[in-house]
Amino acid sequence: MELEELRVYQLSMDIGERVWVIVEKWNYFSKDTVGKQLVRAVDSVAANLSEGFGRFHYKETKQFGYYARGSLYETKTWLTKAHNRKLLSKDDFESFLKDINSIGVKLNNYINSIGKKCNVF
Repeated sequence: MELEELRVYQLSMDIGERVWVIVEKWNYFSKDTVGKQLVRAVDSVAANLSEGFGRFHYKETKQFGYYARGSLYETKTWLTKAHNRKLLSKDDFESFLKDINSIGVKLNNYINSIGKKCNVF
């Protein structure tokens, strides 16, 4: 299996691009404070999945999955701050939260599957 085939990776890449499009339009101060942190956190989800995938040892792969999960929760915090500071519309905020929750479930399932052998007959 290739990294790009993992649904959790695909969704993580997608949300990162969607966040970028929104943050790119903010004024300098908003981008420099909340925006940079938000983009770094959301991009870190896919980046950590990618790094773990490339480690080729299940313990390291799992550890990077945990880092990705931490970044996902950090993303949720920055999205909340952006919404509270009127940088994100209610609709965008709710859409991102829905996606974060979906990615979280898939990420937990992915982490739990790492290191388990599949019997293929």
